[in-house]
Amino acid sequence: MVTNEIGLYIVSTPIGNLKDISNRAVETLEGCDFVICENPKHSLRLLNKLGIKKKLISMHDYNEEFIIKKISKDLFTKKIALISDAGSPLISDPGYKLIKYCVNNNIKLTTIPGPTSIIPALQMSGIPINEFYFAGFFPKQKNQIENFIKEIENSNKTVVFFVSSHKIKTCLNNLVANIEKRLISVSKELTKLNEKVFVGTAKDLNEQIINQKENLKGEFVVVVEGKSHKKTDFINLADYRNEINLLLSKFSLTDVAEIVHKLSGIKKNKVYKWLLKTKSV
Repeated sequence: MVTNEIGLYIVSTPIGNLKDISNRAVETLEGCDFVICENPKHSLRLLNKLGIKKKLISMHDYNEEFIIKKISKDLFTKKIALISDAGSPLISDPGYKLIKYCVNNNIKLTTIPGPTSIIPALQMSGIPINEFYFAGFFPKQKNQIENFIKEIENSNKTVVFFVSSHKIKTCLNNLVANIEKRLISVSKELTKLNEKVFVGTAKDLNEQIINQKENLKGEFVVVVEGKSHKKTDFINLADYRNEINLLLSKFSLTDVAEIVHKLSGIKKNKVYKWLLKTKSV
């Protein structure tokens, strides 16, 4: 249902594939009086592809309060769309102060949901995502990086965060040094032609990504398994001796080691050694 009600409409736009934009998003952009965006040049390309002509007002971290004052009366009388350069607005993008202003002044506020890189990265990670938290962008300063990595290391929940192309090497090196045993996913250029998803330990990913220059280009979303998801240190294989003996009666030692490894997460060579020791008893 198309609405022409006055107020602010938070509109999600494609992160790479133009076909991902919803009909409702297009209708909202067509029906609004003007569009608030980050980069007018970037947003103009999108609107041109959609065949939409609208006035664009640039809003970023340094002029947000000025823009709010400039459009304060319009918020009560016009239909305004808020978009970011790509994806869902306000996720590490400007707009928080504007939304806060609307909430405090009882201005109609609604959202047209759509593309985001966070959910696809989580979905394709192969990591438990029933509980997760978004940690924003990988930081720039050394002391901030240390605190950031420490927080991930201590998290019981899956963590997802953004990394720019010029920080991906630093990010992976820090993960190798501090979080070597957990499962990690790195998604690159989601929904685009060069989309890639790498899954493995930090060391595996470091070798796969850093050793190939083409893998260092683009935008990255990193997903790190939470501390509580890995329970291999607490698994006592002796507690499952009967079940393992049943497997040994049907499969080879190598096959059983593979099965137990997949079910428990314990390294295959450790399982194999334990099986050999158990069998000789």
